[in-house]
Amino acid sequence: MAQMLTEAAPADVRAACRDGAAVPTSGLAPGYTQANLVVLPREWAYDFLLFAQRNPQPVPLLDVTDAGSPRTVLAPDADLRTDLPRYRVWRDGELTDEPTDVTDLWSGDLVAFLIGCSFSFETALLDAGVPVRNIEQGRNVSMFRTDRACRSAGRLSGPLVVTMRPVPGELVTTAVQVTARMPQVHGAPVHVGPPEGLGIADLARPDFGDPVEAHAGDVPVFWACGVTPQAALMASRPPFAITHAPGHMFVTDVPDSVYRLP
Repeated sequence: MAQMLTEAAPADVRAACRDGAAVPTSGLAPGYTQANLVVLPREWAYDFLLFAQRNPQPVPLLDVTDAGSPRTVLAPDADLRTDLPRYRVWRDGELTDEPTDVTDLWSGDLVAFLIGCSFSFETALLDAGVPVRNIEQGRNVSMFRTDRACRSAGRLSGPLVVTMRPVPGELVTTAVQVTARMPQVHGAPVHVGPPEGLGIADLARPDFGDPVEAHAGDVPVFWACGVTPQAALMASRPPFAITHAPGHMFVTDVPDSVYRLP
């Protein structure tokens, strides 16, 4: 199914998700922005807004909905309750379910946050000649908790989560320059080189996603990740939340180029 959607338009990807296609979205609808999703009760919305403002690299906000609304200006015809391939449901900080539809859980009290995703700069990397190994290998990207704490906000706190992509050593500078031009989808890497610098013990054992194989001469490069809020939910334990499942993003109608600085 993922292969069939590689060149699909954003609306077609969302339609497939609505019909039950529960596949990682890396490489799908290339050239269009993808977004992480966090949905919280209105009583927690200010804390999350503050958390995003204080941690803009892992939590770059693209849109915030009105309470109760499943609609976003990033794709006006989409429905946030059905149009992601897989969701996560959290109760008191514990993961309780991973459904493909959350319509029955939605209420007028919920506020949805759409957050920039590093999948959105993968097209820019490919255009610049930088290989994206997770796409080559048909795998979800590798994601890791780090030993770096985010700046806390109200009741929310937690560690920075990063994605890792192996990049040929001679192209690391290019990868840094390309992604630095896209701060709304995490921007430049937070670390290049040995994973121990982030407190990561084993690249073959990601906390989320799939292990991705490096080629000879590749260097591990780490970007801030929109799964960081999920780590904050685990640490801070709000009574209820909905998020995307790691790697299973909301595909928007917004071209990646909108978020590229000149």
